[in-house]
Amino acid sequence: MTTSSQSGQELAGKVALVTGAGVNIGRATALELARAGALVAVNTRASREAAESVVQEIRAAGGQAECYLADVADPAQVKQMTDGVTARFGCIDILVLNASVRRETRFVDMSFDEWKVPLSISLDGSFHCIKACLPSMIAAGGGNIIALTGSSVLTGAIGKVHSSAAKSGLTGMIRALAREVGALGIRANCVSPGSINTTRPSHRSARRDAKGIVPLERWGESEEIAATVRFLCGPGASYITGQTLHVNGGQWMF
Repeated sequence: MTTSSQSGQELAGKVALVTGAGVNIGRATALELARAGALVAVNTRASREAAESVVQEIRAAGGQAECYLADVADPAQVKQMTDGVTARFGCIDILVLNASVRRETRFVDMSFDEWKVPLSISLDGSFHCIKACLPSMIAAGGGNIIALTGSSVLTGAIGKVHSSAAKSGLTGMIRALAREVGALGIRANCVSPGSINTTRPSHRSARRDAKGIVPLERWGESEEIAATVRFLCGPGASYITGQTLHVNGGQWMF
């Protein structure tokens, strides 16, 4: 008899909430989890059109998905979203914390308000989402929490003091959480992408040739990060928790 795992549907029946899922890594992750059989809640803060496009692509392939507009930095909106997901799908088994902002400001020019924005989304937003999803995971006897961080946590990056601080805090949060909830059957891990080909803000310059920078001599693709998230959510990663998987083509070796 062929199992769901053997047929490429290892997440069949699982419900996944992916934040910031309208574009780039979030979009690729939502699509990848749907291919693995998960029912997907596609979150976006503002771009309903982008999120609905992801939902329609999943449905066209025979999957189930719904779009949920919510600012993860707002606990009331997060509760409304997670209540909506559980009402629609019954539970939340997988939480992918992908929502973030891309802003570059040198520290000498950074205002306190600018400093707070990445923390409110990556750190506070993760707190709100985890708090809202944990009861469902505990009731189900298990679950998966995956946080997208970044290599600048360890390497540093000019203009990213605020976002590096937020992602560093998120990494520590996930590690500590993994210790607290492991006995409940809940695993918590981080995925740290390197330089990935994504839709980039117009003010940012084109990326340089990867040769001489990345041992694999190319930049990564969003789908490769999504595949790593899928792995961490599946049975093949059942003994992995509290870890950070670096997916960067060898650009940085930790």
